[in-house]
Amino acid sequence: MTGVGAAEGGFGIYIHWPFCAAKCPYCDFNSHVRHQPVDQARFAAAFERELSHFADLTKGRTVQSVFLGGGTPSLMEPATVDRILKAVSDRWSMDENVEISLEANPSSVEAERFRGYQAAGVNRVSLGVQSLIDTDLRLLGRLHDARTARTAIETARATFPRLSFDLIYARPGQTLAGWEQELNEAITLAADHLSLYQLTIEEGTPFHTLFHAGKLKMPDQDLGAEFYELTQDVTAAAGLPAYEVSNHARPGAECRHNLVYWRYGDYVGVGPGAHGRITVGVSKLATATERHPETWLENVESHGHALTENAGLSEEEQGDEFLLMGLRLTEGIDLKRYERYASRSIDPLRLAALIEHGMVEEIGENRIRATREGFFVLDAVVADLAA
Repeated sequence: MTGVGAAEGGFGIYIHWPFCAAKCPYCDFNSHVRHQPVDQARFAAAFERELSHFADLTKGRTVQSVFLGGGTPSLMEPATVDRILKAVSDRWSMDENVEISLEANPSSVEAERFRGYQAAGVNRVSLGVQSLIDTDLRLLGRLHDARTARTAIETARATFPRLSFDLIYARPGQTLAGWEQELNEAITLAADHLSLYQLTIEEGTPFHTLFHAGKLKMPDQDLGAEFYELTQDVTAAAGLPAYEVSNHARPGAECRHNLVYWRYGDYVGVGPGAHGRITVGVSKLATATERHPETWLENVESHGHALTENAGLSEEEQGDEFLLMGLRLTEGIDLKRYERYASRSIDPLRLAALIEHGMVEEIGENRIRATREGFFVLDAVVADLAA
């Protein structure tokens, strides 16, 4: 590989399964509900073809991580997962410690199905729990209750060597005391990783419509900041400090696939609406595929892929992306690596000003990171550094 940083940050494969049993009112992901059974064999064949297309572009790479996301990948039959993972291992070398993650909803967890995923090669599961409070689960449009969530966590812990689950906080009507109690319970249930997201109102979702109609009251900005501060303090005290803005882990248990993103590694994205970043020769390419599942399927069957974007990134774009991703991590970024992407240095006066205002800190020679205060305004910090 001759591209800048081609081997830095790692190499992963993202597989997007776009189907869900129901669409959550806060979700703006590319997920779709189908009331007729999905032809899984036909989709699996299309995944194989699109993987082949990208394998031809990334010869010689070794896969450190595979992530089956969605949508709800746990709606796939184990045989479908097995076929897709075999397609990956047939086309690339696999790291001996490869992390293979699958997202699952508690309502679709079955012990037998989980054993099938494990047999297919899955060694890490991420559960979309979102809340341990029944009334809030209903508000969030989830199909499971808290008891089902706890059972799913127990089943996952008994089946897979690694487990994470998601919770959403700063929900309508939620109190700091209530969140602290819920978070402490989550920590007792968790194995070694938690993803904790502040609820945001995304355009095009039912929550967006309700919020702007005055029918959904969200915590104000100051209270949202208090939720965030509390989350950091409670998890750190319990031995699961943040390693990224919304992700917490015991040391060594970080999600390797997401680290590929944040460390600005290369990743192939296949499936409807999947995005990727791959180094080909001296160019870093941004890729994206057709979002509509059935259209994606037909395009892959006709052309071998369903790419809608396949463009080289400029030096400025690579530098900006490197900052935006890397400054989400508590390990921060290497300024020399930024210079290799952007072909320029960060303005020392701008950097000094951000350090003086407590938004950024130096953590060794040529290395910086955002402070906790900087995380609140990370977009502005990145814009200032990139200017």
